[in-house]
Amino acid sequence: MIDRTMPDTGALSAPLIVIRASSALLACERLALMGLMYLLTALILVNVVTRYSHFPIYWIDESAVYCVVWLTFIGASAMTRLRLDFAVTMLTERLSLRHRKIAKVISTGLVVVFGVALIVTCVLWMDPIGLARAGFDGRKLAAQTFNFLYTEHTQTLNWPTWVLYLTLPIFAVSMTIHGLANLLEDMELVPRTPPKGFQLSELDGVN
Repeated sequence: MIDRTMPDTGALSAPLIVIRASSALLACERLALMGLMYLLTALILVNVVTRYSHFPIYWIDESAVYCVVWLTFIGASAMTRLRLDFAVTMLTERLSLRHRKIAKVISTGLVVVFGVALIVTCVLWMDPIGLARAGFDGRKLAAQTFNFLYTEHTQTLNWPTWVLYLTLPIFAVSMTIHGLANLLEDMELVPRTPPKGFQLSELDGVN
């Protein structure tokens, strides 16, 4: 049986730093999910009341959509650490215990590879270096690279779209950290720790 307590050590090794970073990140994601759920509920209720009162607020629909988008990505990141992501086990359940562990390590490693690839993609897409060279002038960057990310605004809120799109790089970084934490646990380099603030049974996780 795997020990579910972290060792009490003064020296912060690299694996322990990753585990603690993942735990802190998961705690922040829990608060963000709660806040976004409350916000989404309030937006929907206000939208229903104002529509029935024949005084609809035109920007609420767009606000609710972006709220769901952020909920989706933050929730997907948290689900990665909680091991609630879906897994097809028709093959692995027929393997021996040793080969099953190897398959899990490979699967978790691919999650980390995907997260790193997504980080690289976001850097190329958002081009922070090019933006800095353009003096943080979105129009100048668009004229040089045809990247109009920093010149576009949302339809009703009139917010800069790049602010809302920040959910992608945040998701990429958080999923990578959670994937590394899961990988360290799967490789048995650190003991597996139960998540704090989430009431999960042994049957809740499917991965």
